[in-house]
Amino acid sequence: QAQLEESGGGSVQARGALRLFCVGSGFSSTRRCIGWFRQPPGKEREGVAFINTGGSGAYSADSVQGRFTISLENAANTIYLQMNSLKPEGTAMYYCAAQYGPSWGCGPIGSAAFPVWGQGTQVPVYS
Repeated sequence: QAQLEESGGGSVQARGALRLFCVGSGFSSTRRCIGWFRQPPGKEREGVAFINTGGSGAYSADSVQGRFTISLENAANTIYLQMNSLKPEGTAMYYCAAQYGPSWGCGPIGSAAFPVWGQGTQVPVYS
C-alpha cells in the first residue's frame, strides 16, 4: 500500500527557515508527481510546490516563488521542501501528496488529482 509520511515541521520565527521531509513507501510505479500542499487554519488547502520523481517539472506557486524550493533524493525515497523567509501567513498544516502516472512533470495540480496523502506536519510561524 502506497504511503507518505511528512516530518520537519515546528514553530519558526518569521523570516526564518525550515526544511520539510516527505518519505514515500509502497509505490509500484517508478514515476509519479509529488506535491506539497498547505492548509492554513480556517482556509482552503492550496498547492505550494510540485515535482516529478524523475526530477522534471519542478514548479512553485507564485505565493512562495523565490522562497520555497522543492527537491528530491530518490535513493532515500524523499522529497524535500526548503522554506526560507517564512511569513506569518505561512502558518499551516503542510501535506505531501502523490499523483500516479506522469512520466514527466505533473498532471492537474488541484488537490483532487492526488489520491495518496500523508498525515501532515504543522508549521506555526510567529512574528
